[in-house]
Parts: sequence; structure tokens; C-alpha cells
Amino acid sequence: MNGLVWFRNDLRTIDNHSLYNACRENEKVIGIYCLDPRHLETTQYGFKKTEKFRTQFLLETLAELQQNLAEKNITLLVYYGYPEQLIPEVAAKYQIDTIYSQNEWTQEEVDVENEVRNLIPAVNWKTYYDQFLFHPDDVPYEDWEKIPEVFTEFRKQLEKKIRVRPTVSITAKPISNLIKEKTTIPTLEDLGFDSETSEFKQPNKTAFPFKGGENKAKKRIRDYFWDTKKLAVYKKTRNGLVGKDYSSKLSAWLANGSISARMIYWEVQQFEKKVVKNEDTYWLIFELIWRDYFKYISLKHGNKIFQLNGILQKEYHWNQNTKAFNQWTNGTTPEHFVNANMIELQKTGWMSNRGRQNVASYWAKEWEQDWRIGAAYFESMLIDYDVHSNYGNWMYNAGVGNDPRDRKFNIKRQAEMYDSDGKFQKMWLIPELF
Repeated sequence: MNGLVWFRNDLRTIDNHSLYNACRENEKVIGIYCLDPRHLETTQYGFKKTEKFRTQFLLETLAELQQNLAEKNITLLVYYGYPEQLIPEVAAKYQIDTIYSQNEWTQEEVDVENEVRNLIPAVNWKTYYDQFLFHPDDVPYEDWEKIPEVFTEFRKQLEKKIRVRPTVSITAKPISNLIKEKTTIPTLEDLGFDSETSEFKQPNKTAFPFKGGENKAKKRIRDYFWDTKKLAVYKKTRNGLVGKDYSSKLSAWLANGSISARMIYWEVQQFEKKVVKNEDTYWLIFELIWRDYFKYISLKHGNKIFQLNGILQKEYHWNQNTKAFNQWTNGTTPEHFVNANMIELQKTGWMSNRGRQNVASYWAKEWEQDWRIGAAYFESMLIDYDVHSNYGNWMYNAGVGNDPRDRKFNIKRQAEMYDSDGKFQKMWLIPELF
């Protein structure tokens, strides 16, 4: 039997159930990843759907995945092209019996997958929910409609009733499993970025100086948990703005699946046994549960997470003002704290959680601009963009999501609380000082 693993946002060899089951059930296993040109098109709002930061991180991730799979004698074919064209060709060429992939349920991914399926009806499909901490088969809800609308209720039910599943790993295939065909990972320039963009370097002051890839994710865990033991103070520092260690920074590797939430969970358990168990160590798991929650909310509500009125179907008056957008994205609003965060995003593809909440509140609540434009801009720019967390958080901050209170941030007060010495604002607004 011949199996094809279609990699999407599960770009790892460890704790990957598509890969694990393909290797168990097939004599021959090949991997494929399609860099979809649609992800690099210009959006209706006039900016790229995916900018250079996340694209570069993805290319680094694919290079590492290709290498890690090769060490297990599995070939990863990486193409720039449409999955609905490439996958049927590969399936025919290598006489594929079964395609293995991670379950995706948001509209764009479903549309592409349905096209692929329709073109190769004779091929079997096996899909897995592999992006969760708490597996959907284990949660105490008969259907998605029963998922609570309030996070605390969801968290308490799941923490009480569910054990996180163990991780799985593959053994190497025989060397005969490798195929002759080889593909090279494209560069940014190959993907249409101009040469100046293609050679960009992260500024030294970036809070996210990391590269993509499964090995890099494991190294970050080693550094943050075991070498510096920063996990032991995570809750106290997580609202920081400056430096690489105020938070775990694992979100980018989680977003493209270089590491699984389960792997992080079990590593926290080890840390709690060997070093310390406290509110800080628990808080990293708490954040993983928030991440799960936004995924379950999108399973429950489907395309409502992309609609102007959100999952609450709540009507506000929203504006679409180009001048406001340019001021917000370029960091030229009247609020220095907003500006510093937006310039950090523009220069590095990263922004702290505290910053994200403030700039989103300012855009949607202060200026009453269409929150979906802000969400789309974050999708374009963020290294750690995750569709469920991004749109879930934007709805939340815009007052059309999972928040019974309709809140608006006091930006000046937030700046006083979280940047009292003004270091972060100076860092991005007076660059010659740094």
C-alpha cells in the first residue's frame, strides 16, 4: 500500500498522527507540501495575504521538515502551486492508495480540500484533529452546539474531565522508501517577493529573533524551560513588551504545527516534577486551553467568525477609512503606545499579546473601524498567525465575540501600567537610541 501525507499546518515529525498512521499502514510513504499561490495574493484591502515574515518562517520550517523526514527515509515534495493540480498528479504518479492529512474546517481550506477530493475520488482519505490540546473525541459535548460561549465554563469542564493524550512518534522507514524525485525549497524571491524584501534581516531589538522549524521549536523549549527556567515566572512576565524571554514565544511554531500543544503540555508536566510547580507553570497550560477554545468556537460557529457582526451577530456602525488605516499601520496615530506596537509589527512581524489587545481595541473601539480589516492585516503580518486565535481575539476586542462585557482599553493607562519607563515606546519611536 502507498500513502501520501499532505502536510499543511502540521509541519513536524513528532506527534503527527497523519504521518504516524501513514507509516504504520503503508509500505511506501511520501510527504507533500504545496505553497499555494493564493496565500501570496493581494487582499481586497490592498496588502499581501501573507507578508515576508511568516513566509520566511514557513520556508525555514519546510527545509527542516524535509531534512527530518529524510532522516526517517521519507521524501517530502515541496511545490509552489495549487494543491488541486499537484496532489492528483502526485497521487497518480506514485499510485497512492490513501491520503493522510490534518483536519481543517475553515472555509478556504475546506474549499481546496473538496476540490482535491473531487478530482481523485478513488483515493481513500484519513484525516485527524491534530491541532488541539484536548482532542475533540474526548471533550464532554455530543455536538459543537453544546460548547459554552464563556471561556471559564469551557476551561473548568475540560480541566476536570479530560486527560491530555500521550504523544506519538514514528520509526524510520527502510531506505528503499525514498524516491528519486527531489524538490528544493523556494526562496522569497522565487515566490515573487522583490530582491530587497527577500534579503531582509530582523533588527537586533526584535522580540522574536527565532527561525522556523521543528528542531528550533524544541530548542526554544529547552532554552525557556530548562536552561533559563523562565517558565517558572511566566505568569509574572507574560505581559512584557521588550526582549525575547518575557513570554514563551512558542505561538509561531504552534501556528504552523512545528510542535504540538500536547508536546508542550507534557514538557510542562516534566518541568513541574523536576523543577517547580506553581501558578506560572500552570498559566502556560491555561494559555494553551485558550488556544483550544478559539478552535472549538470556530468549529461551533463556522464562517460567523469572519462576519462583521461576529458570533454574537451584534450590529455596530463600522467605518472603512483609508487614511485611518494608513495611520494605524504606519504608527502615526495620536497614541504613542499604539504607534510603537504597530511599528514593531511592521518591522518584525511580531507584537506582544498586550500590544495586540491595545491596538485592536484602538482600531475597533476608539476609531470604530471595520475590525475585519485589522484582522486581515494581522493575518498578513504576524509570524504566528493562527486563523482561529486571530479572528477569535479580534471578535473579542471588537465586542462581537466571546466576551459578555463590551470593553474598551484605556490606552494611556495601559501604557503607564505596562511601559511605565517608556522603554518600549522609545525603542520603536526613537530608533536612533537603540
